[in-house]
Amino acid sequence: METEKKTYTKADPPDGIAGPGYFATTLDKVIGLARKNSIWPLPFATSCCGIEFMATMGAHYDLARFGSERLSFSPRQADLLMVMGTIAKKMGPVVQQVYVQMAEPRWVIAVGACAASGGIFRGSHAVEDGIGGVLPVDLYIPGCPPHPLSILYGIAAFFRRYPDRIAGGVSRR
Repeated sequence: METEKKTYTKADPPDGIAGPGYFATTLDKVIGLARKNSIWPLPFATSCCGIEFMATMGAHYDLARFGSERLSFSPRQADLLMVMGTIAKKMGPVVQQVYVQMAEPRWVIAVGACAASGGIFRGSHAVEDGIGGVLPVDLYIPGCPPHPLSILYGIAAFFRRYPDRIAGGVSRR
């Protein structure tokens, strides 16, 4: 009984210079690949949405599957600002200062109803009507508070929405 000999076709290499035993590409593409798979979020949590984010970081929901297991509490090392909870008007300049200190490229995600629109405190004399009036927001995650799965879905949507900008290191601004 004869066995069939399988034939394999050679896959086309990605863009770059390829040859026997080596592969070369540009440094920008390598850095972009590393950046795409390791977003470092800075959580700016002020209320109940922060508790839900803590659950998202736990073993059951595991935000680390997106390469975000290292939370950065220093703005100079973060590239994703996650604003969660109520933002008071006195806190607006502080959030702006944190945003300005972040390195380019930088993105902002508003988590929860209070960060997105002011929530139940909308129209109050002391509360911002959403972080969108203070910072340019790239993605809104709705809910009061949003379930950890909603936060995971929002992070996945963020990666789907900006794949080239994240990998290429270009901010939307």
